[in-house]
Amino acid sequence: MSDNFDFISPTDKAALVAFSTPDWLDAARAALQELGYKVHTAATHGDFTVRFAQIRYKVVVIEELFAANSLEENSTLQYLQQLPMNQRRHACTILLGDSFQTLTPMQAFRHSVAAVISSSEIFLLRQLFEKAIADNEFFMQSFREAQAGVLAEGRPR
Repeated sequence: MSDNFDFISPTDKAALVAFSTPDWLDAARAALQELGYKVHTAATHGDFTVRFAQIRYKVVVIEELFAANSLEENSTLQYLQQLPMNQRRHACTILLGDSFQTLTPMQAFRHSVAAVISSSEIFLLRQLFEKAIADNEFFMQSFREAQAGVLAEGRPR
C-alpha cells in the first residue's frame, strides 16, 4: 500500500477507510482525497485497530461487510462500538453498505456511527461525505469543546 509511510502532521485531515470491495474502496479514497483528506487504508481488522489507536483520524469509513460475511460479524465496527466515547468521538464514523438508506439518523444511531450511506448512491460519495462530516462537526462541537476543556484543566478523563 502506498499509504504505509504517509506522514500525518497535526494540521492534516486524516481519514481511515476499511473496505473489502475494491471498487468501493477506490471511490471512498477518491472522494476523501477530493475533500482534502490524507487517506490510510486498513487491510484487516488488526490493521484497523493498530492504525486507529495511533492516529486521531477525523473521518473513518467502514464497509458494512469489511472482513465479514454479515454486519453482525464486522469485528471492526464492534471494536469501535465498544470503545469509550472519548476514544471514538474524535472521528466522524461513516458506515457504507447495501442494507442502509442514505443519511438515515436512526440507522446511524443503531450502529453507533455518525452516518450511514447506501452503496447504491456511491456516485454521490463526495457530496454525502461532505454533508455527513459537516453534520457531525456541528452535532459534536459542544462535546469536543467540553472534552478539550477537561483535558486542558488536567482533570482525569
